[in-house]
Amino acid sequence: AGGVVLGKSAEKLFSLSGLFAVYKPKGPTSAGVLNLLKERLLAEAGVQTNGNKRKQILKIGHGGTLDSAAAGVLVVGIGKGTKMLKTMLSGSKKYTAIGVLGKATDTLDATGKVTEEKPYDQITKGDLENVLPKFTGDIMQVPPLYSALKKDGERLSTLMKRGEAVEAKPARPVRVYSLSLQQFQPPLFTLDVECGGGFYVRSLVSDIGKELSTCATMQELTRTKQGPFTLEQHALYEDKWTIDEIARSLEHCTSLLPGEPAHKRLKTEHPGETAVSCE
Repeated sequence: AGGVVLGKSAEKLFSLSGLFAVYKPKGPTSAGVLNLLKERLLAEAGVQTNGNKRKQILKIGHGGTLDSAAAGVLVVGIGKGTKMLKTMLSGSKKYTAIGVLGKATDTLDATGKVTEEKPYDQITKGDLENVLPKFTGDIMQVPPLYSALKKDGERLSTLMKRGEAVEAKPARPVRVYSLSLQQFQPPLFTLDVECGGGFYVRSLVSDIGKELSTCATMQELTRTKQGPFTLEQHALYEDKWTIDEIARSLEHCTSLLPGEPAHKRLKTEHPGETAVSCE
């Protein structure tokens, strides 16, 4: 048998096309999750990956980085779907964030070094709720110093770790569709935020701390929705990273994306499960 002959599962894998969503756990980078997914699928298809060249044969990409410390929905494009990822980057996203009052870190999240501590006992739930409208709508935001944004082709976080001086990026316009306080148990507070592209929840938490004349850093972050993909309905957990499950998910998700005729919607395979409709 020549090396070009593909088995059934490999054929199915290379015919997959579209967008689906996976669950990214806390810890690995978004790129790391994608590599693991790719390895899994190529192994299941029986495709040898003993050279880097072979990895290029499967076209796969994601639609917007989640920090290592964050969890939640990561939209993945496969085949022709990789061309659709641009729309995901600019689309709306929803997050649940837990902030901690009275502490600031250099990374603006729990992975960083504590740079400042301030009292926070004076802050009430009402105080917190009162500042939220200032961060809703079209606002200006300074992105964090530790981020995937680049300067001269290098990530700012890489430059920072080498100890190089990095100037803050200028404030830029971002959009917040909604922002609400879900829980307040000082020093912890939980926010639900829906925002547009290029928004940093870490910066929001830090800015809220400053607005309250104390400081704050982000303890935990979960992306609950990206574009039409939700954590509850669409994100595939690691045990579902199989060719068949992804094929099923791609059909299921076609109906979520704009520009698809309604007759393409899939009848769900499990009775009793509700079909996914556009939100």
